[in-house]
Amino acid sequence: MNDLAPLLTPEGRALLDAVRGTAPADELAVATRLRREHPAELVSAALGQARLRQRAAAKFGAEDAERMFFTPNGVEQSTRARVAAHRAERMKALGVASVADLCCGIGGDAVALARAGIRVLAVDRDPLTAAVARANAEALGLAGLIEVREADVTEVDTDGYDAVFVDPARRGGRGRIFDPEAYSPPLSWAVGAALKAPHGALKVAPGIPHEVVPAAAEAEWISDGGDVKEAVLWFGTGPGAVRATLLPGPRTLLGTGLPDPEVRPVGRYLYEPDGAVIRAHLVAEVARDLDGGLVDETIAYVTADTLRPTPYATAYEITDRLPFNVKKLKALLRERGVGILTVKKRGSAVEPEELRRKVKPQGPNSATVFLTRVAGAPTMLVGHPA
Repeated sequence: MNDLAPLLTPEGRALLDAVRGTAPADELAVATRLRREHPAELVSAALGQARLRQRAAAKFGAEDAERMFFTPNGVEQSTRARVAAHRAERMKALGVASVADLCCGIGGDAVALARAGIRVLAVDRDPLTAAVARANAEALGLAGLIEVREADVTEVDTDGYDAVFVDPARRGGRGRIFDPEAYSPPLSWAVGAALKAPHGALKVAPGIPHEVVPAAAEAEWISDGGDVKEAVLWFGTGPGAVRATLLPGPRTLLGTGLPDPEVRPVGRYLYEPDGAVIRAHLVAEVARDLDGGLVDETIAYVTADTLRPTPYATAYEITDRLPFNVKKLKALLRERGVGILTVKKRGSAVEPEELRRKVKPQGPNSATVFLTRVAGAPTMLVGHPA
């Protein structure tokens, strides 16, 4: 899809309605029928947009996705709506009334900000991407709050805006970019842009090394439904603060500067911290609240003797502890009649599917096995959700 304009015409919109929900197996028949009365390129564009809308439903919800417009990169790289809404609510709570959204993409964050009542200048240098962002603002009834500008973000004057939000491109011709200075624009430029406004927020990869986080920034790691989605560097909030936010909720765990937890023998319960907690290096805060310790100094599993509810970790009751030995595990699972086996690993080179093939679980019961290290030794911990 190189031109959005034909899809915005009455004929294009009618075609989008006609192909809504088309299953992949039916595309050829639908295309053949529609091409009798419409240009072939327009039919192809409508079907392509229908596919993108179906993919986007997981991020944006079916209701919005059916009205929005997308590009392949836009679907893949845009912020999940629930994460964007959380960030917009934080902006609103800070008293932000206007935001310069630089590298706005298809406008997912701009939409969330506008829905929070914030006026947005959305900027992207790619003509098609900017056109899609503009179409989305109009499709969702937010054009009065969102101004879309096709421009190089490094040349945009952000004076007068309460906040600057930057979402640098983190993919290149060879895939994902891990060096923040290789982002487009580089992290150093984005930090400078954020510091020009009273508040700023930079979306970065969740794997960003803690040592490259600027001293003036607050770092927030966000997970949604247990999956880590991104990290955000906030400016104008709490310099040096660290937090993990879990969605839905939100539930937020703030860092308190605790030292690493002590290693202790495996107790009755094993806790698997949420990925955002691990990325934020806040496992010590979880261990403190659980009165627990680590199974190994290099492994982010917390063990404790008591079961305590926590939103920041998933609890498992451990029934067996074995040195790493596939034959012994297979015998144990056969004895317990385990046919439904969940394999988790941390600190092990063994792949879960490989282990599952070797032990060949059979039976009506279920179990979870953790492939990990305990006090430095390769170990298998067997249990079930508590």
